Amino acid sequence: QVQLVESGGDLVQPGGSLRLSCTASGSIFSINTMAWYRQAPGKERELVASSTRDGTTRDGTTYYKDSVKGRFSISRDNAKNTVYLRMNSLKPEDTAVYYCNVKNYYDTNGSLRNNYWGQGTQVTVSS
Repeated sequence: QVQLVESGGDLVQPGGSLRLSCTASGSIFSINTMAWYRQAPGKERELVASSTRDGTTRDGTTYYKDSVKGRFSISRDNAKNTVYLRMNSLKPEDTAVYYCNVKNYYDTNGSLRNNYWGQGTQVTVSS
């Protein structure tokens, strides 16, 4: 089992910035893919950004939803099992509950575990 603790959500004005953090704890050997999703009221949860370890760079292979490209940046500290989401030039349509997701990781027994979620952190962009 892995536990995810998120932080960083807040009320911010349009054009402002926030950084979300998510730390995973438990019997973790290594985490393959970490991601951020968001869910706005009345809408389905959607993938915002993801990072998959590829052995070449610290942040691995990254993916961004089109509407956040150039504004959001995902990064990770693998030694701390932590993923960050830096959000710049925030817009009202970015308002949502943001969820951290560990898509898959290897535990200390070598088993591959899948799909764990954090509790969510509220991001509100409003003047």
